[in-house]
Amino acid sequence: MADSESDEDLKRAIKLSLQAHQPEVQTDKQPTEREIINLDSDDGSTTDDLPEEVVAQGNKSIQPEPPPPMGILGLDRKAMEQERLARKRRASISPPPPRKVPKISSPPREAPTATLSNDQKLESISSTQPSRLAFPDGVVKKTWAFGHPRQDDVKLEEVLERHDLNLAVLSSFQWDAEWLLRKINTKTTQLVFVMQADTDEVKAQYRRETAAMKNLRLCFPAMEGQINCMHSKLMLLSYPTHLRIVVPTANLVPYDWGETGIMENMVFLIDLPRLPADHEACDYEMTQFGQDLIYFLQATGLDQTIISSIHHFDFSATRNMAFVHTIGGAHTGKGEPWRRTGYCGLGRAVSQLGLASEKPLAIDYVTSSVGSLNMDFLLMLYLAAQGDDGLKEFNGRYLSVKKNPGHQWFRMKDELKKQVKERFRIYFPSEETVKASKGGPESGGTICFQRKWWQSDTFPKELLRDCKSQRAGMLMHNKIIYVRPQYDPNSLFPSPPNAWAYIGSANCSESAWGKLVTDRKEKQPKLNCRNWECGVVIPLQPTTTTEPGVESTKESAGALSIFEGSIPIPMQHPGTEYKGTQQPWFSSE
Repeated sequence: MADSESDEDLKRAIKLSLQAHQPEVQTDKQPTEREIINLDSDDGSTTDDLPEEVVAQGNKSIQPEPPPPMGILGLDRKAMEQERLARKRRASISPPPPRKVPKISSPPREAPTATLSNDQKLESISSTQPSRLAFPDGVVKKTWAFGHPRQDDVKLEEVLERHDLNLAVLSSFQWDAEWLLRKINTKTTQLVFVMQADTDEVKAQYRRETAAMKNLRLCFPAMEGQINCMHSKLMLLSYPTHLRIVVPTANLVPYDWGETGIMENMVFLIDLPRLPADHEACDYEMTQFGQDLIYFLQATGLDQTIISSIHHFDFSATRNMAFVHTIGGAHTGKGEPWRRTGYCGLGRAVSQLGLASEKPLAIDYVTSSVGSLNMDFLLMLYLAAQGDDGLKEFNGRYLSVKKNPGHQWFRMKDELKKQVKERFRIYFPSEETVKASKGGPESGGTICFQRKWWQSDTFPKELLRDCKSQRAGMLMHNKIIYVRPQYDPNSLFPSPPNAWAYIGSANCSESAWGKLVTDRKEKQPKLNCRNWECGVVIPLQPTTTTEPGVESTKESAGALSIFEGSIPIPMQHPGTEYKGTQQPWFSSE
Protein backbone atom coordinates (compact mmCIF):
# COMPACT_ATOMS: atom_id res chain seq x y z
CA MET A 1 0.00 0.00 0.00
CA ALA A 2 1.50 3.30 -1.12
CA ASP A 3 0.03 5.11 1.86
CA SER A 4 2.27 3.13 4.20
CA GLU A 5 4.97 5.70 3.52
CA SER A 6 3.01 8.12 5.70
CA ASP A 7 4.62 6.35 8.67
CA GLU A 8 7.46 8.88 8.53
CA ASP A 9 5.08 11.81 9.03
CA LEU A 10 3.17 10.02 11.76
CA LYS A 11 6.31 9.14 13.70
CA ARG A 12 7.45 12.74 13.41
CA ALA A 13 4.14 13.94 14.84
CA ILE A 14 4.45 11.46 17.70
CA LYS A 15 7.87 12.85 18.58
CA LEU A 16 6.41 16.35 18.67
CA SER A 17 3.83 15.29 21.24
CA LEU A 18 6.00 13.16 23.51
CA GLN A 19 8.60 15.89 24.24
CA ALA A 20 12.35 15.36 24.05
CA HIS A 21 12.73 14.08 27.61
CA GLN A 22 13.98 10.63 28.51
CA PRO A 23 11.52 8.59 30.58
CA GLU A 24 12.33 8.26 34.23
CA VAL A 25 11.53 4.83 35.58
CA GLN A 26 10.65 4.86 39.27
CA THR A 27 9.98 1.22 39.83
CA ASP A 28 9.36 -2.00 37.98
CA LYS A 29 6.55 -2.90 40.33
CA GLN A 30 3.25 -3.45 38.52
CA PRO A 31 0.39 -1.13 39.48
CA THR A 32 -2.14 -2.52 41.90
CA GLU A 33 -5.60 -3.53 40.75
CA ARG A 34 -7.94 -0.55 40.55
CA GLU A 35 -11.63 -0.59 41.28
CA ILE A 36 -14.09 -1.00 38.44
CA ILE A 37 -15.41 2.27 37.10
CA ASN A 38 -18.20 3.12 34.67
CA LEU A 39 -20.04 6.11 33.30
CA ASP A 40 -22.04 6.22 36.53
CA SER A 41 -18.93 6.34 38.73
CA ASP A 42 -18.37 9.03 41.34
CA ASP A 43 -15.59 8.58 43.83
CA GLY A 44 -17.58 10.25 46.59
CA SER A 45 -14.75 12.60 47.50
CA THR A 46 -15.48 15.04 50.32
CA THR A 47 -12.61 17.40 49.64
CA ASP A 48 -12.93 20.80 48.06
CA ASP A 49 -12.08 21.45 44.41
CA LEU A 50 -8.66 22.68 43.50
CA PRO A 51 -8.47 26.36 42.57
CA GLU A 52 -9.22 27.13 38.94
CA GLU A 53 -6.22 27.26 36.67
CA VAL A 54 -5.10 30.83 36.08
CA VAL A 55 -5.13 31.49 32.35
CA ALA A 56 -1.94 33.21 31.30
CA GLN A 57 -2.25 36.32 29.20
CA GLY A 58 -0.12 37.95 26.54
CA ASN A 59 3.27 36.53 25.69
CA LYS A 60 3.32 34.21 28.69
CA SER A 61 0.60 32.06 27.15
CA ILE A 62 2.41 31.90 23.87
CA GLN A 63 5.95 31.52 25.18
CA PRO A 64 5.68 29.29 28.28
CA GLU A 65 8.63 28.64 30.54
CA PRO A 66 10.62 25.47 29.78
CA PRO A 67 8.91 22.53 31.53
CA PRO A 68 10.66 20.45 34.20
CA PRO A 69 11.87 16.96 33.28
CA MET A 70 8.91 14.72 32.66
CA GLY A 71 8.09 11.14 31.77
CA ILE A 72 6.87 9.81 28.49
CA LEU A 73 3.30 11.01 29.11
CA GLY A 74 4.45 14.51 30.01
CA LEU A 75 3.65 14.05 33.70
CA ASP A 76 5.72 16.00 36.24
CA ARG A 77 5.67 13.28 38.88
CA LYS A 78 7.66 15.23 41.47
CA ALA A 79 5.26 18.16 41.36
CA MET A 80 2.28 15.80 41.45
CA GLU A 81 3.61 14.07 44.57
CA GLN A 82 4.26 17.41 46.27
CA GLU A 83 0.72 18.49 45.48
CA ARG A 84 -0.68 15.23 46.86
CA LEU A 85 1.24 15.63 50.13
CA ALA A 86 0.10 19.24 50.43
CA ARG A 87 -3.52 18.19 50.00
CA LYS A 88 -3.03 15.51 52.65
CA ARG A 89 -1.62 18.05 55.11
CA ARG A 90 -4.52 20.43 54.46
CA ALA A 91 -7.03 17.64 54.96
CA SER A 92 -5.45 16.63 58.28
CA ILE A 93 -5.64 20.19 59.59
CA SER A 94 -9.09 21.20 58.50
CA PRO A 95 -11.16 18.47 56.89
CA PRO A 96 -14.09 19.76 54.86
CA PRO A 97 -17.61 18.82 55.95
CA PRO A 98 -18.85 15.50 54.56
CA ARG A 99 -21.37 15.57 51.77
CA LYS A 100 -23.50 12.96 50.10
CA VAL A 101 -22.79 12.21 46.48
CA PRO A 102 -25.55 10.54 44.46
CA LYS A 103 -24.79 7.09 43.09
CA ILE A 104 -26.60 6.27 39.88
CA SER A 105 -25.78 2.58 39.75
CA SER A 106 -24.75 -0.10 42.18
CA PRO A 107 -21.15 0.23 43.38
CA PRO A 108 -18.41 -2.04 42.02
CA ARG A 109 -18.12 -5.42 43.70
CA GLU A 110 -14.42 -4.83 44.36
CA ALA A 111 -15.13 -1.73 46.46
CA PRO A 112 -18.55 -2.02 48.17
CA THR A 113 -19.87 1.23 49.59
CA ALA A 114 -23.15 2.46 51.01
CA THR A 115 -25.69 3.37 48.35
CA LEU A 116 -28.73 5.60 48.21
CA SER A 117 -32.18 4.34 47.40
CA ASN A 118 -33.59 5.15 43.97
CA ASP A 119 -35.76 7.92 45.45
CA GLN A 120 -32.76 9.40 47.18
CA LYS A 121 -30.72 9.27 43.98
CA LEU A 122 -33.30 11.15 41.92
CA GLU A 123 -33.99 13.66 44.69
CA SER A 124 -30.30 14.34 45.23
CA ILE A 125 -29.65 14.88 41.54
CA SER A 126 -32.66 17.10 40.92
CA SER A 127 -31.87 19.27 43.91
CA THR A 128 -28.23 19.89 43.04
CA GLN A 129 -27.99 19.70 39.25
CA PRO A 130 -29.62 21.83 36.53
CA SER A 131 -31.94 19.91 34.22
CA ARG A 132 -31.09 21.95 31.13
CA LEU A 133 -28.57 20.35 28.79
CA ALA A 134 -26.11 22.59 26.97
CA PHE A 135 -26.07 20.59 23.71
CA PRO A 136 -29.26 18.46 23.63
CA ASP A 137 -29.51 18.28 19.83
CA GLY A 138 -25.81 18.14 18.98
CA VAL A 139 -23.73 21.03 17.70
CA VAL A 140 -20.50 21.65 15.78
CA LYS A 141 -18.23 24.45 16.93
CA LYS A 142 -14.80 25.81 16.12
CA THR A 143 -12.16 25.64 18.80
CA TRP A 144 -11.42 28.91 20.57
CA ALA A 145 -8.32 30.76 19.35
CA PHE A 146 -6.21 33.10 21.46
CA GLY A 147 -6.11 36.59 19.99
CA HIS A 148 -9.31 36.19 17.98
CA PRO A 149 -12.84 37.38 18.83
CA ARG A 150 -15.06 34.69 20.31
CA GLN A 151 -17.73 33.60 17.85
CA ASP A 152 -19.43 30.20 17.76
CA ASP A 153 -16.38 28.59 19.37
CA VAL A 154 -15.60 26.52 22.45
CA LYS A 155 -12.71 26.15 24.88
CA LEU A 156 -11.53 22.82 26.24
CA GLU A 157 -12.55 23.97 29.75
CA GLU A 158 -16.07 24.54 28.44
CA VAL A 159 -16.11 21.09 26.90
CA LEU A 160 -14.93 19.34 30.08
CA GLU A 161 -16.94 21.31 32.67
CA ARG A 162 -14.76 19.86 35.40
CA HIS A 163 -16.78 20.71 38.52
CA ASP A 164 -19.26 17.84 38.29
CA LEU A 165 -17.42 15.57 35.87
CA ASN A 166 -17.59 12.02 37.23
CA LEU A 167 -15.75 10.10 34.52
CA ALA A 168 -13.80 11.10 31.42
CA VAL A 169 -12.82 8.60 28.75
CA LEU A 170 -10.38 10.45 26.51
CA SER A 171 -8.88 9.27 23.24
CA SER A 172 -6.18 11.13 21.32
CA PHE A 173 -3.19 10.68 19.04
CA GLN A 174 -1.02 13.35 20.64
CA TRP A 175 -0.96 14.13 24.37
CA ASP A 176 0.21 16.80 26.75
CA ALA A 177 -0.98 15.05 29.90
CA GLU A 178 0.37 17.57 32.40
CA TRP A 179 -1.47 20.39 30.63
CA LEU A 180 -4.62 18.29 30.34
CA LEU A 181 -4.72 17.24 34.00
CA ARG A 182 -4.65 20.88 35.08
CA LYS A 183 -8.05 21.23 33.43
CA ILE A 184 -9.61 18.30 35.30
CA ASN A 185 -10.33 17.85 39.00
CA THR A 186 -8.26 14.70 39.39
CA LYS A 187 -9.51 14.17 42.94
CA THR A 188 -13.14 13.67 41.96
CA THR A 189 -12.97 12.53 38.32
CA GLN A 190 -12.18 9.00 37.20
CA LEU A 191 -10.06 8.98 34.04
CA VAL A 192 -9.43 6.57 31.19
CA PHE A 193 -6.85 7.44 28.55
CA VAL A 194 -7.22 5.56 25.25
CA MET A 195 -3.86 5.87 23.57
CA GLN A 196 -1.36 4.35 21.18
CA ALA A 197 1.32 2.01 22.50
CA ASP A 198 3.10 -0.01 19.84
CA THR A 199 4.87 -2.50 22.11
CA ASP A 200 4.46 -4.16 25.50
CA GLU A 201 7.50 -2.22 26.66
CA VAL A 202 5.82 1.10 25.92
CA LYS A 203 2.61 -0.05 27.62
CA ALA A 204 4.58 -1.01 30.74
CA GLN A 205 6.35 2.36 30.69
CA TYR A 206 3.06 4.24 30.53
CA ARG A 207 1.60 2.16 33.37
CA ARG A 208 4.62 2.76 35.59
CA GLU A 209 4.47 6.49 35.02
CA THR A 210 0.78 6.68 35.96
CA ALA A 211 0.77 4.06 38.73
CA ALA A 212 0.51 6.74 41.43
CA MET A 213 -2.75 8.02 39.95
CA LYS A 214 -5.25 5.51 41.30
CA ASN A 215 -8.15 7.12 39.46
CA LEU A 216 -6.47 6.82 36.04
CA ARG A 217 -6.63 3.80 33.77
CA LEU A 218 -5.02 3.26 30.40
CA CYS A 219 -6.54 1.53 27.40
CA PHE A 220 -4.36 0.43 24.49
CA PRO A 221 -6.17 -0.49 21.24
CA ALA A 222 -4.55 -3.24 19.17
CA MET A 223 -1.54 -2.18 17.11
CA GLU A 224 -0.55 -5.54 15.62
CA GLY A 225 0.11 -6.37 11.98
CA GLN A 226 -0.71 -3.66 9.47
CA ILE A 227 -2.05 -1.18 12.06
CA ASN A 228 0.07 1.94 12.11
CA CYS A 229 -1.72 4.66 14.06
CA MET A 230 -4.29 5.08 16.85
CA HIS A 231 -5.51 8.37 15.45
CA SER A 232 -9.09 8.58 16.79
CA LYS A 233 -10.19 11.51 18.94
CA LEU A 234 -13.14 10.93 21.23
CA MET A 235 -14.41 11.98 24.65
CA LEU A 236 -17.08 10.32 26.78
CA LEU A 237 -17.82 12.68 29.66
CA SER A 238 -20.19 11.46 32.37
CA TYR A 239 -22.04 13.86 34.66
CA PRO A 240 -24.78 13.26 37.26
CA THR A 241 -27.50 14.21 34.78
CA HIS A 242 -26.12 13.32 31.37
CA LEU A 243 -23.45 11.87 29.11
CA ARG A 244 -21.57 14.26 26.84
CA ILE A 245 -20.12 12.74 23.67
CA VAL A 246 -17.42 14.84 22.06
CA VAL A 247 -15.78 14.16 18.70
CA PRO A 248 -13.05 16.74 18.06
CA THR A 249 -10.55 17.00 15.24
CA ALA A 250 -8.07 18.23 17.87
CA ASN A 251 -5.50 16.26 19.82
CA LEU A 252 -5.11 16.79 23.56
CA VAL A 253 -2.38 19.40 23.23
CA PRO A 254 -2.62 23.16 23.92
CA TYR A 255 -1.97 24.42 20.39
CA ASP A 256 -4.80 22.28 18.95
CA TRP A 257 -7.21 23.92 21.42
CA GLY A 258 -6.24 27.47 20.47
CA GLU A 259 -4.07 28.39 23.43
CA THR A 260 -1.23 29.60 21.22
CA GLY A 261 -3.52 31.20 18.65
CA ILE A 262 -1.88 29.48 15.69
CA MET A 263 -4.01 26.35 15.04
CA GLU A 264 -7.73 25.73 14.85
CA ASN A 265 -9.94 22.65 14.97
CA MET A 266 -13.60 21.66 15.03
CA VAL A 267 -15.65 19.91 17.73
CA PHE A 268 -18.91 17.98 17.70
CA LEU A 269 -20.73 17.86 21.05
CA ILE A 270 -24.01 16.30 22.17
CA ASP A 271 -25.51 15.86 25.65
CA LEU A 272 -27.61 12.74 26.25
CA PRO A 273 -29.82 12.73 29.36
CA ARG A 274 -29.55 9.97 31.94
CA LEU A 275 -32.40 7.49 31.91
CA PRO A 276 -34.43 6.92 35.10
CA ALA A 277 -32.48 4.90 37.64
CA ASP A 278 -34.69 1.84 37.17
CA HIS A 279 -34.34 1.79 33.37
CA GLU A 280 -31.59 0.54 31.10
CA ALA A 281 -31.87 0.75 27.32
CA CYS A 282 -31.97 -2.62 25.61
CA ASP A 283 -29.98 -3.24 22.46
CA TYR A 284 -33.06 -2.88 20.28
CA GLU A 285 -33.84 0.47 21.90
CA MET A 286 -30.40 1.85 21.12
CA THR A 287 -30.07 4.05 18.03
CA GLN A 288 -27.71 3.06 15.23
CA PHE A 289 -25.40 5.83 16.44
CA GLY A 290 -25.25 4.21 19.87
CA GLN A 291 -24.78 0.72 18.46
CA ASP A 292 -21.86 1.81 16.30
CA LEU A 293 -20.30 3.73 19.18
CA ILE A 294 -20.46 0.60 21.36
CA TYR A 295 -19.09 -1.54 18.53
CA PHE A 296 -16.11 0.80 18.21
CA LEU A 297 -15.46 0.99 21.96
CA GLN A 298 -15.53 -2.80 22.23
CA ALA A 299 -12.95 -3.00 19.45
CA THR A 300 -10.63 -0.61 21.30
CA GLY A 301 -10.62 -2.90 24.35
CA LEU A 302 -12.28 -0.38 26.67
CA ASP A 303 -13.45 -1.89 29.95
CA GLN A 304 -16.79 -3.63 29.45
CA THR A 305 -18.20 -2.07 32.62
CA ILE A 306 -17.87 1.37 31.06
CA ILE A 307 -19.35 0.19 27.77
CA SER A 308 -22.33 -1.43 29.51
CA SER A 309 -23.10 1.76 31.42
CA ILE A 310 -23.72 3.56 28.10
CA HIS A 311 -27.15 1.88 28.18
CA HIS A 312 -28.06 4.15 31.11
CA PHE A 313 -28.42 7.15 28.79
CA ASP A 314 -31.06 8.22 26.27
CA PHE A 315 -29.63 8.21 22.73
CA SER A 316 -32.83 9.25 20.97
CA ALA A 317 -31.33 12.64 20.00
CA THR A 318 -28.79 10.76 17.82
CA ARG A 319 -31.39 8.98 15.69
CA ASN A 320 -30.78 11.31 12.72
CA MET A 321 -26.99 11.21 12.82
CA ALA A 322 -24.31 8.52 12.58
CA PHE A 323 -21.16 7.55 14.44
CA VAL A 324 -18.64 6.28 11.88
CA HIS A 325 -15.21 4.82 12.48
CA THR A 326 -12.20 3.03 11.15
CA ILE A 327 -11.04 0.07 13.25
CA GLY A 328 -7.42 -0.85 12.63
CA GLY A 329 -6.68 -4.27 11.15
CA ALA A 330 -8.23 -6.70 8.65
CA HIS A 331 -12.01 -7.16 8.60
CA THR A 332 -13.51 -10.21 6.92
CA GLY A 333 -15.44 -13.39 7.63
CA LYS A 334 -18.67 -14.10 9.49
CA GLY A 335 -21.07 -11.20 9.80
CA GLU A 336 -19.24 -9.22 7.12
CA PRO A 337 -17.54 -6.85 9.60
CA TRP A 338 -16.00 -4.95 6.70
CA ARG A 339 -19.40 -3.30 6.11
CA ARG A 340 -19.31 -1.59 9.51
CA THR A 341 -16.04 0.35 9.39
CA GLY A 342 -13.78 2.41 7.14
CA TYR A 343 -15.18 3.90 3.96
CA CYS A 344 -17.54 0.91 3.68
CA GLY A 345 -19.01 1.88 7.05
CA LEU A 346 -19.30 5.49 5.89
CA GLY A 347 -21.35 4.41 2.86
CA ARG A 348 -23.50 2.19 5.08
CA ALA A 349 -24.16 5.08 7.47
CA VAL A 350 -25.10 7.45 4.63
CA SER A 351 -27.56 4.88 3.31
CA GLN A 352 -29.08 4.14 6.73
CA LEU A 353 -29.69 7.84 7.30
CA GLY A 354 -31.60 8.05 4.03
CA LEU A 355 -28.92 10.27 2.49
CA ALA A 356 -27.96 7.97 -0.40
CA SER A 357 -28.05 9.65 -3.79
CA GLU A 358 -27.40 8.61 -7.36
CA LYS A 359 -27.03 12.25 -8.32
CA PRO A 360 -23.58 13.80 -8.86
CA LEU A 361 -22.15 15.07 -5.59
CA ALA A 362 -20.22 18.20 -4.71
CA ILE A 363 -17.62 17.33 -2.06
CA ASP A 364 -15.31 19.67 -0.15
CA TYR A 365 -12.77 17.82 2.00
CA VAL A 366 -10.74 19.82 4.53
CA THR A 367 -7.75 17.75 5.65
CA SER A 368 -4.60 18.27 7.70
CA SER A 369 -2.79 15.34 6.10
CA VAL A 370 -2.83 14.11 2.52
CA GLY A 371 -1.86 10.59 1.56
CA SER A 372 -0.68 9.09 -1.70
CA LEU A 373 -3.92 9.88 -3.53
CA ASN A 374 -5.11 8.65 -6.89
CA MET A 375 -8.42 8.66 -8.72
CA ASP A 376 -9.25 5.07 -7.76
CA PHE A 377 -9.12 5.89 -4.04
CA LEU A 378 -11.12 9.09 -4.48
CA LEU A 379 -13.68 7.14 -6.50
CA MET A 380 -14.13 4.78 -3.52
CA LEU A 381 -14.72 7.76 -1.22
CA TYR A 382 -17.07 9.37 -3.73
CA LEU A 383 -19.20 6.23 -3.98
CA ALA A 384 -19.26 5.91 -0.19
CA ALA A 385 -20.54 9.49 -0.02
CA GLN A 386 -23.33 8.42 -2.38
CA GLY A 387 -24.26 5.64 0.05
CA ASP A 388 -22.39 2.66 -1.44
CA ASP A 389 -20.93 0.13 1.00
CA GLY A 390 -17.84 -0.49 -1.12
CA LEU A 391 -19.12 -3.33 -3.28
CA LYS A 392 -19.78 -1.30 -6.42
CA GLU A 393 -16.14 -0.38 -6.94
CA PHE A 394 -14.93 -3.71 -5.50
CA ASN A 395 -16.99 -5.71 -7.99
CA GLY A 396 -15.85 -3.42 -10.77
CA ARG A 397 -12.23 -4.11 -9.84
CA TYR A 398 -12.96 -7.84 -9.98
CA LEU A 399 -14.35 -7.42 -13.49
CA SER A 400 -11.13 -5.66 -14.45
CA VAL A 401 -9.16 -8.69 -13.31
CA LYS A 402 -11.44 -10.89 -15.40
CA LYS A 403 -10.69 -8.61 -18.36
CA ASN A 404 -14.25 -7.93 -19.36
CA PRO A 405 -13.85 -4.47 -20.92
CA GLY A 406 -17.33 -4.51 -22.43
CA HIS A 407 -19.07 -4.51 -19.07
CA GLN A 408 -21.22 -1.45 -18.29
CA TRP A 409 -19.17 -0.83 -15.13
CA PHE A 410 -16.34 0.63 -17.16
CA ARG A 411 -18.60 3.20 -18.80
CA MET A 412 -20.02 4.01 -15.38
CA LYS A 413 -16.53 4.28 -13.91
CA ASP A 414 -15.46 6.79 -16.54
CA GLU A 415 -18.52 8.93 -15.81
CA LEU A 416 -17.94 8.74 -12.05
CA LYS A 417 -14.30 9.75 -12.39
CA LYS A 418 -15.41 12.70 -14.49
CA GLN A 419 -17.73 13.73 -11.65
CA VAL A 420 -14.89 13.42 -9.16
CA LYS A 421 -12.63 15.64 -11.25
CA GLU A 422 -15.32 18.28 -11.63
CA ARG A 423 -16.89 18.25 -8.16
CA PHE A 424 -14.37 17.01 -5.58
CA ARG A 425 -12.17 19.61 -3.85
CA ILE A 426 -9.45 18.89 -1.29
CA TYR A 427 -8.32 21.75 0.97
CA PHE A 428 -4.69 21.68 2.08
CA PRO A 429 -2.43 24.68 2.75
CA SER A 430 0.24 25.84 0.37
CA GLU A 431 3.82 26.51 1.39
CA GLU A 432 3.10 30.25 1.18
CA THR A 433 0.07 29.96 3.46
CA VAL A 434 2.00 28.10 6.16
CA LYS A 435 4.99 30.45 6.01
CA ALA A 436 2.70 33.49 6.21
CA SER A 437 0.72 32.11 9.16
CA LYS A 438 1.02 33.50 12.70
CA GLY A 439 3.17 30.60 13.80
CA GLY A 440 5.22 30.41 10.62
CA PRO A 441 6.70 27.18 9.25
CA GLU A 442 7.52 25.96 12.78
CA SER A 443 3.79 25.55 13.41
CA GLY A 444 3.21 23.26 10.43
CA GLY A 445 4.69 20.07 11.88
CA THR A 446 1.35 18.27 12.20
CA ILE A 447 0.18 19.24 8.71
CA CYS A 448 1.58 16.38 6.65
CA PHE A 449 2.26 15.82 2.96
CA GLN A 450 5.24 14.51 1.00
CA ARG A 451 6.70 15.94 -2.19
CA LYS A 452 7.06 12.56 -3.89
CA TRP A 453 3.30 12.03 -3.69
CA TRP A 454 2.60 15.46 -5.14
CA GLN A 455 4.99 14.76 -8.01
CA SER A 456 3.46 11.36 -8.77
CA ASP A 457 1.86 11.08 -12.21
CA THR A 458 -1.28 9.62 -10.61
CA PHE A 459 -1.81 12.36 -8.00
CA PRO A 460 -4.94 14.44 -8.86
CA LYS A 461 -3.35 17.89 -8.56
CA GLU A 462 -6.33 19.61 -10.15
CA LEU A 463 -8.45 18.78 -7.08
CA LEU A 464 -6.21 20.48 -4.51
CA ARG A 465 -7.12 23.92 -3.14
CA ASP A 466 -5.08 26.22 -0.92
CA CYS A 467 -6.59 26.00 2.57
CA LYS A 468 -6.78 29.44 4.18
CA SER A 469 -8.63 30.07 7.43
CA GLN A 470 -11.47 32.54 7.82
CA ARG A 471 -9.53 33.65 10.92
CA ALA A 472 -6.52 35.45 9.50
CA GLY A 473 -3.14 33.83 10.02
CA MET A 474 -4.37 30.58 11.52
CA LEU A 475 -3.58 27.09 10.28
CA MET A 476 -6.03 24.21 10.40
CA HIS A 477 -5.93 20.73 11.86
CA ASN A 478 -9.50 20.08 10.70
CA LYS A 479 -10.88 16.97 9.08
CA ILE A 480 -14.27 17.86 7.60
CA ILE A 481 -16.21 16.67 4.57
CA TYR A 482 -19.09 18.74 3.18
CA VAL A 483 -21.33 16.79 0.79
CA ARG A 484 -24.34 17.88 -1.22
CA PRO A 485 -26.01 16.36 -4.30
CA GLN A 486 -26.53 18.24 -7.52
CA TYR A 487 -29.28 20.74 -6.93
CA ASP A 488 -32.65 20.34 -8.66
CA PRO A 489 -33.91 23.85 -9.56
CA ASN A 490 -37.50 22.52 -9.56
CA SER A 491 -37.23 21.30 -5.98
CA LEU A 492 -39.40 22.80 -3.27
CA PHE A 493 -36.33 22.94 -1.02
CA PRO A 494 -33.89 25.85 -1.36
CA SER A 495 -31.09 23.57 -0.16
CA PRO A 496 -30.30 20.01 -1.27
CA PRO A 497 -32.33 17.68 1.00
CA ASN A 498 -29.54 15.09 1.18
CA ALA A 499 -26.66 17.36 2.13
CA TRP A 500 -24.52 16.28 5.08
CA ALA A 501 -21.14 16.79 6.73
CA TYR A 502 -18.53 14.58 8.39
CA ILE A 503 -16.49 15.81 11.35
CA GLY A 504 -13.86 13.55 12.87
CA SER A 505 -10.28 12.34 12.88
CA ALA A 506 -10.02 10.86 9.37
CA ASN A 507 -7.72 12.65 6.96
CA CYS A 508 -7.90 12.25 3.20
CA SER A 509 -5.85 9.07 2.92
CA GLU A 510 -6.22 5.36 2.38
CA SER A 511 -4.66 4.78 5.80
CA ALA A 512 -7.59 6.61 7.37
CA TRP A 513 -10.40 5.00 5.38
CA GLY A 514 -9.04 1.58 4.39
CA LYS A 515 -9.27 -0.46 1.20
CA LEU A 516 -11.53 -3.36 0.29
CA VAL A 517 -9.63 -6.30 -1.21
CA THR A 518 -10.21 -10.02 -1.73
CA ASP A 519 -9.28 -12.37 1.08
CA ARG A 520 -7.14 -14.92 -0.76
CA LYS A 521 -7.98 -17.70 1.68
CA GLU A 522 -11.70 -17.11 2.17
CA LYS A 523 -12.33 -15.71 -1.35
CA GLN A 524 -14.52 -12.92 0.05
CA PRO A 525 -14.20 -9.17 0.69
CA LYS A 526 -11.69 -8.05 3.30
CA LEU A 527 -11.20 -4.46 4.45
CA ASN A 528 -7.64 -3.53 5.37
CA CYS A 529 -7.31 -0.53 7.71
CA ARG A 530 -4.04 0.93 8.97
CA ASN A 531 -5.50 3.49 11.36
CA TRP A 532 -8.00 3.87 14.16
CA GLU A 533 -10.35 6.78 13.40
CA CYS A 534 -13.80 8.01 14.39
CA GLY A 535 -16.23 10.76 13.44
CA VAL A 536 -19.86 11.72 13.00
CA VAL A 537 -22.12 12.22 9.99
CA ILE A 538 -24.57 15.09 10.47
CA PRO A 539 -27.35 15.73 7.93
CA LEU A 540 -28.12 19.30 6.96
CA GLN A 541 -31.76 19.88 7.78
CA PRO A 542 -33.57 21.16 4.65
CA THR A 543 -35.62 24.33 4.83
CA THR A 544 -38.68 25.16 2.78
CA THR A 545 -38.62 28.92 3.23
CA THR A 546 -36.25 31.74 2.46
CA GLU A 547 -36.01 35.25 3.84
CA PRO A 548 -38.80 37.58 2.66
CA GLY A 549 -37.98 39.14 -0.65
CA VAL A 550 -35.05 36.79 -1.29
CA GLU A 551 -35.32 34.24 -4.07
CA SER A 552 -33.19 31.11 -3.78
CA THR A 553 -31.17 30.36 -6.90
CA LYS A 554 -29.61 27.15 -8.16
CA GLU A 555 -26.15 28.58 -7.63
CA SER A 556 -26.69 29.75 -4.03
CA ALA A 557 -28.67 26.66 -2.99
CA GLY A 558 -26.03 24.25 -4.25
CA ALA A 559 -23.05 26.16 -2.92
CA LEU A 560 -20.99 25.32 0.15
CA SER A 561 -22.57 28.30 1.88
CA ILE A 562 -25.75 26.28 2.49
CA PHE A 563 -24.01 24.89 5.58
CA GLU A 564 -23.53 28.33 7.14
CA GLY A 565 -25.59 28.71 10.28
CA SER A 566 -25.68 24.96 10.81
CA ILE A 567 -22.11 23.71 10.52
CA PRO A 568 -19.22 26.21 10.59
CA ILE A 569 -17.15 26.61 7.44
CA PRO A 570 -13.65 27.44 8.73
CA MET A 571 -11.86 27.94 5.42
CA GLN A 572 -12.10 30.46 2.63
CA HIS A 573 -14.06 28.85 -0.20
CA PRO A 574 -14.17 27.75 -2.96
CA GLY A 575 -10.41 27.98 -2.46
CA THR A 576 -7.60 28.91 -4.82
CA GLU A 577 -6.33 26.30 -7.26
CA TYR A 578 -2.65 25.44 -7.26
CA LYS A 579 -1.11 26.97 -10.37
CA GLY A 580 2.30 27.36 -11.90
CA THR A 581 5.13 26.81 -9.44
CA GLN A 582 2.87 26.98 -6.38
CA GLN A 583 3.17 23.88 -4.26
CA PRO A 584 1.64 22.44 -1.08
CA TRP A 585 3.29 22.53 2.33
CA PHE A 586 5.71 19.60 2.70
CA SER A 587 6.15 18.99 6.42
CA SER A 588 9.21 16.78 6.11
CA GLU A 589 11.35 19.40 4.37
